[in-house]
Amino acid sequence: MSHAERKAFGVYVHWPFCLSKCPYCDFNSHVRHAPIDEERFVRAFAREIETTAARVPGREVTSIFLGGGTPSLMQPQTVGAVLDAIGKHWSVARDVEVTLEANPTSVEATRFRGYRVAGVNRVSLGVQALDDASLKALGRLHTAREALDAVAIARSAFDRYSFDLIYARPDQSPQMWASELKQAISEAAEHLSLYQLTIEEGTPFFGLHAAGKLQTPDEATARALYDVTQEVCAREGLPAYEISNHARTGAECKHNLVYWRGEEYAGIGPGAHGRLDIDGVRHATATERRPEAWLLNVEERGHGVVTDDSLNSEERADEFLLMGLRLAEGIDPKRYAALSGRQLDPQRITMLREEGAIAVDADGRLRVTKSGFPVLDAVVADLAA
Repeated sequence: MSHAERKAFGVYVHWPFCLSKCPYCDFNSHVRHAPIDEERFVRAFAREIETTAARVPGREVTSIFLGGGTPSLMQPQTVGAVLDAIGKHWSVARDVEVTLEANPTSVEATRFRGYRVAGVNRVSLGVQALDDASLKALGRLHTAREALDAVAIARSAFDRYSFDLIYARPDQSPQMWASELKQAISEAAEHLSLYQLTIEEGTPFFGLHAAGKLQTPDEATARALYDVTQEVCAREGLPAYEISNHARTGAECKHNLVYWRGEEYAGIGPGAHGRLDIDGVRHATATERRPEAWLLNVEERGHGVVTDDSLNSEERADEFLLMGLRLAEGIDPKRYAALSGRQLDPQRITMLREEGAIAVDADGRLRVTKSGFPVLDAVVADLAA
């Protein structure tokens, strides 16, 4: 069945806790020195799932993603209880993809079998680098050896796994990155998420960078590193299916495709975002970010939602464009027109085609080209204007 016939519906569950905060991270993650009351959090997750399912009943869940924070700090029975709650309030597709994000430490790898039993069938490992000096600089608590050992355990426990690497790190040359990438791919990965290191406001790296104590590659080097990424991955059979994500054919992350194809998903847990279709209107939801405040909200009123905006047709179409053009498969302009009530400007399309930034396929699909991807934001802004 094609993705057009069966509507995808994803559930994102956010576990907000980490053992330590990485200096580049601006995600909603929190360090707690007292033990986390997992049973209380599970009850709250189940309650928020129930409340959300009452708003969007009758959905069939096609993918579940346990993200964070560090979900691999959860006990396997906690994960099992969250998955049970999802199955209790929605129907779950037989071929559901259930991904859990994990830190590649030996402690967490010992739980992999338990997660498998609980119902997880895909794991995403935050490896970030394969050399110890870089890992230390990135504030990671594992060594390269430990990460590769965890990958081996993941490989034995799960049919599907992915790992993340960060590039454009200080002092990284395109040659160093090419060999690191080849090593990563040789670990039999079917899926890699490869992110350029960005310096985000409010993180320790932001202060260091501003003070001149952290040198990141200049624009030309960053672009060379991006090009190396595309070439090596394509050559090794993991072409980019999205601007930062590479996979063997058929191994794409189903859950991520839900976001980029503009499908519906529920956001559960502290600081989770969702997109829900209620009575023909798309709602953009977000929950309270602070874990304890979220917990109290859910216990009091059944959910932690603090933002619930109805998107108008213009906003909905812009979001579809912004997300869809990140994909190598591109978008169907007819869907854009159906959402926004207007066509994309043919003159802008012609201009961008002549510049070689976009291509239009025989069936009318519009996609960003290899040379358009490095300037994706400009292409999207041009089309959306």
